[in-house]
Amino acid sequence: MAKFKKKTASKQDIPTSALPDIIFMLLFFFMVTTVMRETDLLIENRVPRASQLIKLQKKSLVSYIYVGKPKETNKYGAEPRVQANGVIMETKEIPLFVYQEKDKLDEVDRDKITMSLKVDKEAKMGILTDVKTKLREANALKVNYSCGKETSTE
Repeated sequence: MAKFKKKTASKQDIPTSALPDIIFMLLFFFMVTTVMRETDLLIENRVPRASQLIKLQKKSLVSYIYVGKPKETNKYGAEPRVQANGVIMETKEIPLFVYQEKDKLDEVDRDKITMSLKVDKEAKMGILTDVKTKLREANALKVNYSCGKETSTE
């Protein structure tokens, strides 16, 4: 009769020599694809503080409009200006901006778009009224006023 030999236990080690390469590839991928800030502010924007805040639920349906004094006063003047999508614009261009933002969304979500106003606390009410009028003309009726969280100094 033939003798059968016992099989020796095979190694169950996982090769880890490629692990650092994989980690660095993931690190570089996330460094390249991450967006830190969508728009560069061309205006001064110190938003007012509030104690009771409500967070927006769907940020994909929010478009931001900034109002404040331009940083480059020699180029844009000293009066408060409107900025949207990284471009300083006139108030008469706001309806076009709203229509462009609505076109980016699905047809179902177009009426649910929220226009978030980030207004400098030193800005005059006149330009804000003009912005709200133009938003009304463009049928952007959901308006949100952004502010920072108030810190307690007790």
